[in-house]
Amino acid sequence: MRLSRFASLTSALLLAAGAALFGAGTAAAAPQADFGYVALGDSYSSGVGAGSYDGASGDCKRTPRAYPALWAAAHSPQTFSFTACSGARTGDVLANQLGPLNSGTDLVSITVGGNDAGFSDVMTTCVLQSESSCVSRVNQAKAYVDTTLPGKLDQVYNAIRAKAPSARVVVIGYPRFYKLGGSCIAGLSEGERTAINGAADHLNAAVAKRAADHGFAFASVVGAFTGHEICSGSAWLHSLNWTNIGESYHPTAAGHSGGYLPVFTNAA
Repeated sequence: MRLSRFASLTSALLLAAGAALFGAGTAAAAPQADFGYVALGDSYSSGVGAGSYDGASGDCKRTPRAYPALWAAAHSPQTFSFTACSGARTGDVLANQLGPLNSGTDLVSITVGGNDAGFSDVMTTCVLQSESSCVSRVNQAKAYVDTTLPGKLDQVYNAIRAKAPSARVVVIGYPRFYKLGGSCIAGLSEGERTAINGAADHLNAAVAKRAADHGFAFASVVGAFTGHEICSGSAWLHSLNWTNIGESYHPTAAGHSGGYLPVFTNAA
């Protein structure tokens, strides 16, 4: 009887030890929790200029050549929601893009602010009007960035954090458009190109400040695009494109894969 009880006890202990050992092994081999990535923003995130647009995205012109889709293809998150849209302003992000965000979202990327500041109108003015008109319009945009844009960015950033409290949020900036003293022999004057580059720096500084104040990462692409601006001879940005005017001053496919993608990857 005693031997039987001892054998039973020994067997039970061995089973318990085995269960603990192999149970730990099973837990280690269990699949990772879902990793969710949501890509928000304007045409610089949707991929205008990179081509091969997804017809289902309509006027938003999302493309698998854009940096969010390239990152998702390389890293295989369990969920990937791509809501960035061409022409989006801060209000459009708030109204139309935040649906996929939730408490399980791990990573968010966003480019926004350029359309609020009047990017398209600035470039139209500079292309079609005088240098003085160009500089004046640039200064109007910079004043907007100083006085109005920060509050609009705050609304977007607050909404992202409220919906995705645990996510890493990477706010990405805009490139300088022109290589000064570069290879261009026609088009805008050096004064206009200088003013436009200065406006990009001004916008980036404002966006970076608001991102930092919300605890978000800011990723600058200026360095990545240095040597690849318009007039560089190796541009990753479309110049004025009369055939497809909407792609003007947007990154090419190479600009997304060689510029935006590595910058975002390093920040994510």
